This record gives sequence, structure tokens and C-alpha cells, in this order.
Amino acid sequence: MQHVQIEPTFDSWRDRSRALLRSKVPPEQVLWLDQHQNELTFDAHYDLLENAHIMPKVPQEFIDLARNVAAHDHPQRWALLYQLVWRITHGGEAHLLAMATDPQVRRAHQWRKEVSRSIHKMHAFVRFRAVDVDVASKRECYVAWFEPPYRIVRLAAPFFQKRFTQMNWSILTPDECVHWDGKILQFTVGVARDAAPTADAMDEYWRTYYRSIFNPARVKIQAMHAEMPKIYWHNLPEAEIIQSLVQESSQRVGQMMATDERPTLPAPKNAYLEKLRTLDDVCFRNDARREETEPTSKTVRSLQTHDGVAEKMAERLE
Repeated sequence: MQHVQIEPTFDSWRDRSRALLRSKVPPEQVLWLDQHQNELTFDAHYDLLENAHIMPKVPQEFIDLARNVAAHDHPQRWALLYQLVWRITHGGEAHLLAMATDPQVRRAHQWRKEVSRSIHKMHAFVRFRAVDVDVASKRECYVAWFEPPYRIVRLAAPFFQKRFTQMNWSILTPDECVHWDGKILQFTVGVARDAAPTADAMDEYWRTYYRSIFNPARVKIQAMHAEMPKIYWHNLPEAEIIQSLVQESSQRVGQMMATDERPTLPAPKNAYLEKLRTLDDVCFRNDARREETEPTSKTVRSLQTHDGVAEKMAERLE
């Protein structure tokens, strides 16, 4: 049995799995262990590259799937990925990933779906706080604290790099941190919560924004929890006012219903809009005239059918 110790990252798993595949070590002879799994006893393992063969080709589809699955926290993810890649490269199942009903493929896609959803939530719920201005570059510096359920920092970072390219920022998480200085992304080890700022003036802007988009007439608690899971609330400044907004929703709806309807404002006088209205009126009148003078194709078909039936009935009577 091979005890393979890796860091809990895709790159670390890929490096070790390449050596295992070259040496044709089957999945049942491999026990995967990462930093979060304590193992006191290890079997002495041999040189995997001894008598190694050429590395078989792995499809890009599997690489993309494996990157996301590796970010999951299930302890069996490394073993599952190796079983899949073994079947693809050594088991004669080159098109394995196309088999959606295969239990291992289905499980891998489920884990990827969960990771992808967490990436989407990270994109939506990271809240940066201003901390300083870089003296050399004159760029504003921001820091955010986030607690993702999976190790998704590397997968989510390109989104923030593209969207906030004009400022220096850091996103701190318990497992890993990412930093952008306007040139390159850098990754460092995770930190504790107290390493990040707790509040700034931007928090009130977030609360003001949330008040403005909150619709008291369409309060759906279950849907809100699905889109904004409560596991993220303790790091969202706007979450502090959600309960009060929900409690006040009935009263606010009553006030809106009791308010007199506002008078309709006259249409703005705009030459371009007037021209469009004129063209619309002309087209409408032309269509009406055409319908009066020319029977539609449906009417023609109906008349033809009626005439044909009448002729057949006349022939029978004769």
C-alpha cells in the first residue's frame, strides 16, 4: 500500500498522481493523505519513477473537473480523482466523463457543482474595506475577510483581479490568502479573523444600498436564504438590518397601499420619439388597409377547402 502525502491542493495531487500513473500503480494500492489528515504510521514506499512509463494523455475536460473537485473538503476527493484518471488512462475508458450515470462521475460532478456555487457566493459576498494608500503607486489599498466553505481562493481570485484591477487588495481567509498589487496575484497561507479590519465607512453604504433594493412586497424568506445563505451573514454589513427590514415589511406594504396613486406624467417632448410614434402610426394604418383589401393566407386556405368540400358534395348528389 502506497501512503501518498500531499498538500490539499490540485497542483500537489497532480504531481504525485503523474508519478503514480507512470509507474502504473492502481488506485487500490494508494492511500491519499493531505495536511488535514493525521496519519502516524507510513509504509516504506519505493521510488515511483523507477521503471516508469510514458505519461498517458489526460483530457482537458478531466483537468477542469479535477481543479474544482480538489477544492472540495471531502476526504475521499483525492482517491476519487485518481480512480477516475486511472480508468481514463489505464482502464480503457477514454470517454468515461461522458457517462453521466457512472456513480464516480456523478459524485465528482456533484462536488464540482457545490464548489462552483461557493465560488459564485464568494464573488457576491466579499466586502472590501479601505485600509491605506500606497505611497509609491498612489493606489488605494483594501482588505476583505471571507470564510468560504471550501478552498476556492485560487479559483475565485481571477474574478477579483479583473474587476478590481485599479486598486491594491487582499482577500484573507482561514485557509489561504490572495493579494493583488496591480501586477501579479500572490498567494499566502491563511490567517486568523483578527488580521482583517472589522469595519469602515463603506459598511454604511452597503446597508444603504441593501435598504434601497429591498422590496417589502416581495419578501420570500426561503428564497432569500437560498441566495444569501446564513453562513455568510456574520461577515456582511448589510446582514445586520435584514431582520428589521423583514419585520417592517408588512407595515411598509400597508403604507404603500394607503398612499394615493401618483399622477401620470405627460410624455416627454422629444423629436426622435415623436418620429418613432409617427412611423408606428403609419405602419399600423398600412397594415389595416392591407387586411381589408387582401385576404390572409389562412382565409384563402379556408375558402379553398370550403369550395373543395362543396364540389365533392355536389358530385355525390348528382
